[in-house]
Amino acid sequence: MQSTITQNWSRNVLVHQIESGLYQREGKAITNFTNALPAPQSDLASQTLKDPYIFDFLAMTKDYNERELEKGLVEHITHFLLELGAGFAYIGRQVPLQVGQREFFLDLLFYHARLHCYVVIELKTGDFEPEHAGKLNFYIKAVDEQLSKRGDQATIGILLCKHRDKLVAEYALSDIHKPIGVSEYQLTQSLPDNLKYSLPSIEEIETELSREYEGGQSIKNKKRLTN
Repeated sequence: MQSTITQNWSRNVLVHQIESGLYQREGKAITNFTNALPAPQSDLASQTLKDPYIFDFLAMTKDYNERELEKGLVEHITHFLLELGAGFAYIGRQVPLQVGQREFFLDLLFYHARLHCYVVIELKTGDFEPEHAGKLNFYIKAVDEQLSKRGDQATIGILLCKHRDKLVAEYALSDIHKPIGVSEYQLTQSLPDNLKYSLPSIEEIETELSREYEGGQSIKNKKRLTN
């Protein structure tokens, strides 16, 4: 009720947030915000993040890569911003940053109006690895040095991965001083338990399609022989 009032949600948006379990997902990301940000900022930043993020508005192939995921999120930027939450303003994808003689590219860059800071989002289609946190820490430092202006708060990094081991993520963030959050994402939500066994599995669908195809080929061959 409070979010509906403060964020001016429509009825449809409210229903969507209830169905996606927003209340259970807010503030659940693994972060180092308590140590990396002052108390008021850390509390607000923690509540801004979710775990997991639900990207059920995307239709991805089985073997999608990070660039395809990034492109899909940008193409559905309205849905993506709704899932991120109030305050996020989209700046760009593959944003270039020059450090020394090398050029680096940020997957996605946002500015958060309530936190008054840049937000760097890195996408990983596999498991979280400790080195991902180190790379994101480097990007945050570069944004702080090159993009942040007077009045901006410390840049925050969000690493979205398909899977993450909670303890590994906590270890990886424990000695990093830049504020980083690690969350999982889901492309589709799981079926309710009462439907799981009433619908055919992927294997059963593939088998049935194969039978249909073979049956069609058999009919065609018979017609050729008859002719």
